[in-house]
Amino acid sequence: MATGRFFIEVGLPEQKSHGDGVLFPMVLNPVSKTNLNVEKKLSDFLVAIKSEKPLLESLVKKRGVILFRGFPVMTPSDFNDVVEAFDFPPKLYIGGRGLRSNVIGRIITVDSRPPEIKIPFHHEMSYLSDFPSKLFFYCEEEPGSGGETPIVLSHIV
Repeated sequence: MATGRFFIEVGLPEQKSHGDGVLFPMVLNPVSKTNLNVEKKLSDFLVAIKSEKPLLESLVKKRGVILFRGFPVMTPSDFNDVVEAFDFPPKLYIGGRGLRSNVIGRIITVDSRPPEIKIPFHHEMSYLSDFPSKLFFYCEEEPGSGGETPIVLSHIV
């Protein structure tokens, strides 16, 4: 199913259905992959985000999460450009117990504790009166095993 001019919805075996058969998470791929160089593809992705932002916002509101797959986000700097393309107001990580550090721009590490320490389901910075309404995740290096970041719709759970 096409979703806008730049994105196409695809399925994953791990998706779950909730409500009126709504699949979670929503998974979007590029409508077409061209033989352009990586820098050009990234700039195309950034243009797509900016031009389709109202559509993407309505989809995330309806579906809870959008998982972008197949896009040329290769470095933390690329990921920062993607986050910036959405043009949401920045939120600083304030007062949390997570061991985090700034990578570049708006990009910070996740909790840097050893992998054997499990991080339970939580609401990011819910202790603040003005908590973030959007979170972005990026995996720079896929782990050999584990490394899952479960995301749930707490209003459904």
